[in-house]
Amino acid sequence: MPNSSYPEDRFDRPPVDLQRVGAHRTPRPAGRGWVAFAWAALATGVLVGVGVLAMFVINDRVSFSNPGGGAAPPASEPHVPPVQPTVDPTVNVVLLNGTDVAGLAARAGDLLTTQGWAVGARSNATGTDVQSTVVFYTDASQEGAALGIAQALGAVETQLSDRFVVEGENRITVVLGADYAGPA
Repeated sequence: MPNSSYPEDRFDRPPVDLQRVGAHRTPRPAGRGWVAFAWAALATGVLVGVGVLAMFVINDRVSFSNPGGGAAPPASEPHVPPVQPTVDPTVNVVLLNGTDVAGLAARAGDLLTTQGWAVGARSNATGTDVQSTVVFYTDASQEGAALGIAQALGAVETQLSDRFVVEGENRITVVLGADYAGPA
């Protein structure tokens, strides 16, 4: 029923064949819900695929920078040349005999002195049950010197440690173990 205060227009008498619901709506076409579902499923699949690919890239399993094809080699640390053994007479070498062999530290000290090392103390360790000989250095800058001492003593182990740190002293401590044969 038309409102008497407004003049009648085309919206007051919609055509019968349109089957409008309300003033401006037509009935929903058949299958429209499936189309929306298909687009949502497609978008979800694409997003999941991109996320999985991104995780592989982040974990270095896929690389887009290998033009030759095939799997790219794993990323590695920048090449750092190995530290070379050196002789550093400014380092105070302390020798501790960790075995029950008498005079072992003195003989090892004599060997190092003839090779240019400044050997300070030659003493016994607190125990005599040390199995492996270890060259302990307290700073990474001493690694070359520690390797030089280890090489002079017969390729013994080196270890960065704060176990024998003495403030203000450039010191490397060698604990001789049962595996040390000593100079002939």
